[in-house]
Amino acid sequence: MKSLSVFWMGARPKTLPAAIAPVIVATAYAGKEWNPTHALAALIVAISLQIAVNYANDYSDGIRGTDRDRVGPTRLVASGLAEAKSVKVAAYIAFAIAILSGTFLALSTSPWLFLIGALAILSAWGYTGGEKPYGYRGLGEVSVFIFFGLVASIGTYFVQTEEIDFTITLFGMAMGSIACCILLLNNIRDRQGDEASGKRTLTVRIGLQMSVVLYSSLMSLALAIFLFAVDLPWNFLALLLFPILFVIRKEIARGTLIRALELTGKFQMAYALALSLALIVARG
Repeated sequence: MKSLSVFWMGARPKTLPAAIAPVIVATAYAGKEWNPTHALAALIVAISLQIAVNYANDYSDGIRGTDRDRVGPTRLVASGLAEAKSVKVAAYIAFAIAILSGTFLALSTSPWLFLIGALAILSAWGYTGGEKPYGYRGLGEVSVFIFFGLVASIGTYFVQTEEIDFTITLFGMAMGSIACCILLLNNIRDRQGDEASGKRTLTVRIGLQMSVVLYSSLMSLALAIFLFAVDLPWNFLALLLFPILFVIRKEIARGTLIRALELTGKFQMAYALALSLALIVARG
């Protein structure tokens, strides 16, 4: 039981909204065309990939020694709570679950999903793994925007409707923007340790002040998409999200970044649920 709780902690459940939210929004947008089996499979893919990324990141940073002086939540390898080999196996298991669900979706809809899935897995491992991890060069947010925003949203919609349109692309941009904010806060929190260990995240590259500006800009983009980019009878639900954003900004100003990170995850889920409700009302 202890080992299970340790690995659950290593899966970083507070990051899962970044995986769940795009699936909720895309399924709501699918409306009456929604396919419960395909929606569930897409959710399994998204959650499994998120967990796989978390384990892979824990393993790769752990063996490099990047997490030795970590500020945030405990990492399994760096803290000695689990052997590096065990964490690597956990990542492989999560990848395998994603592959199985993704294979089902590809065989049911389009073989192009095999290519997209392969790119997603390579991206997940290459974030901190391999000889030249792109997360160490400030490209993590770009990958998150693409795969946990655009690909997750458009892909979930496609496997249920076998269509792609501009609106789902906008929703993917909104989901990707908020997911980027989660990673951005994570990198703001860890910036001193990352810089000392040679991990050149985007925050290390552009500095604290510009990172906060980028955070605000991405959040503003997501809210603008909800409020103005799509004509929905209940767009006003977006206004209910502003108090959460106000609290997050106060936490960032205070330097309580772990709390701000947790609230950003909750903000993404609240955004997804509010937008989904607006879509359900619009589609009758």
